[in-house]
Amino acid sequence: MDKNFSIDSLSKIINEVSESSIISYDEIPSYDLFLSQVTSYLNDKFEDEKYTTNIIQNYVKSEVISKPSDGKKRGYSSSHLVQLILISYMRPLFTQEEIKKVFKLAFNQINTSEDDIISWENAYKAFSSFQSEVIKDFSKNEVLNEKLLNNLIDEYNIKGKDEERILVFLIVMSLTAQANVITKVVKKLIENYGD
Repeated sequence: MDKNFSIDSLSKIINEVSESSIISYDEIPSYDLFLSQVTSYLNDKFEDEKYTTNIIQNYVKSEVISKPSDGKKRGYSSSHLVQLILISYMRPLFTQEEIKKVFKLAFNQINTSEDDIISWENAYKAFSSFQSEVIKDFSKNEVLNEKLLNNLIDEYNIKGKDEERILVFLIVMSLTAQANVITKVVKKLIENYGD
């Protein structure tokens, strides 16, 4: 390994991730945007994503997100950006159909705002709060059992340069196991309560 790794290194990585992944509601433009501005905004905020006008139009056509305002050139509001930002976080984990079911829990018919149970603003602020809490838990190492990690390294009699590699491996496996369980629980919730 080129870099020395320790549990403390994980805190630095978490801080980097938190700085680049949390978009506060105040950062979302409050004025309406053209579709091309929406794609530029999303591609700037999510470097790993490649948004195109076709992708966004397909979300509208499939009723994953609400239609832009009729007859307005700048038809995409902050609510549309919120919907697309939430999709950006959900899309690596869930199918388009599952995302629609999740949105339906709070927003009923996607193109009828009168039947929304909460606002998109409140939904996004709740998500941001959850995201901040998860990052705090990570930074306090509450998601990793450091004692278990060290016990496994001792049990496997790992020493020297291999100890660092195995520590990284075990952390990745631990986080993968947690992500897997969380994803399965969420999918079960969607399956049982999404309609």
